[in-house]
Order: sequence, then structure tokens, then C-alpha cells
Amino acid sequence: MPTLPDALSPGSEAALAAWAARVRANRDQAERLREPTPGDDFYAPVAASFRADPRRTDEPVLNHLRTLVQPGESWLDIGAGGGRYALALALEARELIAVEPSAGMRAVLRQAMAEEGITNVAIHDSTWPNPELNIQADVAFISHVGYDIEDLGPFLERMEMSARRLCVAVLLAEAPATPASLFWPGVHGESRELLPALPEFLVLQLARGRICDVRLFERPAPTYGTRDQLLTGMRQQLFIAPGGEKDRLLHDLIDRIATSDESGRLSIGWHAAPLGVVTWRPG
Repeated sequence: MPTLPDALSPGSEAALAAWAARVRANRDQAERLREPTPGDDFYAPVAASFRADPRRTDEPVLNHLRTLVQPGESWLDIGAGGGRYALALALEARELIAVEPSAGMRAVLRQAMAEEGITNVAIHDSTWPNPELNIQADVAFISHVGYDIEDLGPFLERMEMSARRLCVAVLLAEAPATPASLFWPGVHGESRELLPALPEFLVLQLARGRICDVRLFERPAPTYGTRDQLLTGMRQQLFIAPGGEKDRLLHDLIDRIATSDESGRLSIGWHAAPLGVVTWRPG
């Protein structure tokens, strides 16, 4: 009899192939239904939302990350974005190396550095992995990066090669764009192909032979400051252009679904989601 694959203990190749298949299905669906011509910088319209006060103390995940920083260490933040975690970690570490391919994100990061007086951050305009970018740090860190990376194996291998002491990943139990799936049937007439996230990442790591430590936190349900912010975010995740028929459907759905709380922030009724801080030893 042929040997059946063991779903409880997949091999590394099988796990990486399953991850890649989900990413391809998500991407191919978006390309098939996409209305606007893709811009050079997908994240530019929402880059400002990836900035936060680096001295905030009301975020349990960040407070836990601070405990992972040892005196005099260098940290590598792959996909640093607008500095939501990068600048806070730079205040704890000797040096923060930020790798970020989005020009819009880098602009937000540089502005925040200037306004906050943070000078120990080195920024690299690059995708990852990049064989020409030879970086070594004590800790390699990713936050909400990896969900949509099809060939994740080489990405993680290069991350591990760049870390002397520890690798750290912050991932949600569902990819950040998942709340937009609420609107997909009403706008596109089909359900969204969902990206892999924290549960699949942990399966993948075990298949790769990595034993991870996981600390779980709860991320509150997403809310939006204004209707325009909600609309901009959903347009981006639904790949629709302003003014078209699908945009009209989106407007109607937002009017029916969105509610506001006492502070005026809008909610679409999506649930809170577990968020994990995953650590493992490189090598």
C-alpha cells in the first residue's frame, strides 16, 4: 500500500508547498478580480497607519518584545514598515537595522525618527532575501511579514543566517487582511482565498525542525477612525477602483454593516484575534 502523507507531521517540503499553494491562490484571485492598475508601491496609501508612539506602554505585545532585548544588542527588523515596532525597539537596543522595500513606508519611518529624535536606526531599501545584503545582528525580527510570501523557506533561512542569538516573529492567527473577506461575497460574488497565518506558521516551523516558544496575546477587533479610512482600507484589500459598480456595492455594505462606538470609531463587527510572539534559536 502507498504511504499516506501524515497530516500531523508533514515533512518540510510538503509544508512549504502547502504554504506556497495558499499564497498563490490568494494572489491569483486578486489578480483575476483586480480593477485598478497596480501601483509601484502597494502600501503607500496606508503607510501612515503603520506608525505609532515608540514610547507607548499600553500594548502588551510590545511590552513583551522589550523584555527580549538584551543590553547592547543589535536588532534586524525585516519589513520594518513605518516603524510601529522598529522605533520602540530602537529605544531599547544599541542599533536597529530596518529593511523595508516600500518607499512610502520608509518615508513614514524617517519622518517618525526625526520627530522622535531616534538616531540609531539604519534603513535599507531592499526586499528580503537579498544576496547582496549581508547583515548580521543579534536578533532577527519580523512583524506581520510572511503571510503573503510564496517562497517562505529561503526567506526564513536567510533570516536565521542573519541572527546570532534569536529569531522573533509576531503573527496573527489570521492574516491582517482577513477582515476584508467579510465584503468579498457582496462585492465580488465569491469568498476570499485566505492566506496562511500563525497556526500554519507553527506547523511549518515544526516541519522545518524548529522548536518554537510561543506567547499568545489578544489583538482587539479592528476599528477605523473615519469612514474614509475604512473605505480606503477595504478598497485596497478588495482591489477595487473608486467610482465603479463594485465600489458602489462596497459603499452600500459599509452603510449596512459599520457601527460606531462611544468614541466615534467605526467597527465592521469582526472578532478579536489571537496574536503570537514566536521565538526560536537560529541555526
